[in-house]
Amino acid sequence: MIVPDVVFEMKIAVPKGTSENAVDLLAVRTGLSKSRVKDAMNKGAVWKKKTAGSLSRLRKATSPLSHGGYLEIYYDEKLLALKPPAATLVNDQHHYSVWYKPAGLMSQGTMYGDHCSLLRQAELYFNPRREVFLVHRLDRETSGLILIAHSKIAAAKLSLLFQKNLIVKKYRAEVRGNMAGKIPRGVIDYALDGKQAITEFEVISYDPAKDSSMVSLIIRTGRLHQVRRHMELAGFPVIGDPKYGKGNKNLEGMKLCAASLSFQCPFQNKELEFTL
Repeated sequence: MIVPDVVFEMKIAVPKGTSENAVDLLAVRTGLSKSRVKDAMNKGAVWKKKTAGSLSRLRKATSPLSHGGYLEIYYDEKLLALKPPAATLVNDQHHYSVWYKPAGLMSQGTMYGDHCSLLRQAELYFNPRREVFLVHRLDRETSGLILIAHSKIAAAKLSLLFQKNLIVKKYRAEVRGNMAGKIPRGVIDYALDGKQAITEFEVISYDPAKDSSMVSLIIRTGRLHQVRRHMELAGFPVIGDPKYGKGNKNLEGMKLCAASLSFQCPFQNKELEFTL
């Protein structure tokens, strides 16, 4: 007999005059063992809201509770059992750091947890702890370089660079077909979602045995799935893309990598480039 995975969401008001701590209250109300509740809390699937204030992740099992607030748990047994691939610190600039995110790792967590995210791994990496702020994202299936800010000031400065398109993002992709034989280099400017989208590209090589081309790309705008959508529209979908293109399935995953980031550092006032 196949036993279905346990998945549920629950909002629990803190009762008046309670002496229970968070893990005790959640265990009683959800029917989960305390060890499972603690695991969910540690992995970011439990949230706390005080009488006034916004939701925040609750990780401390013995956290005291106050009347008027409530707890929320987003429990997905299968998700919590996942063992994510590990990110790698590429460069530490103190105000921000540069990380390599492998394919299969999310940039940030969801209500159901954050243990499968780069942001959480970065938070746990530094000792003493630093604040971590995500200033841009990569799709879960995409590997490559990501900047993480370590203060609100750094996050604001880096976000402004992204907004003004002052950070040059270079990608490397393996696409289906002989792109070199048709359009070896150029610019794709198909609008996406009604907005201007510009992708520059140059074919690096073509493998006739695999009928695939290796392409270097620079995106001048930051539209959703820009590289993936532009390559599909051009007739050369990214190999292994689960959403865009036909005939491009691949057991090894999606062949798209954010290979380089270059910009003028807002703290050192000099041009920096980080490349895989």
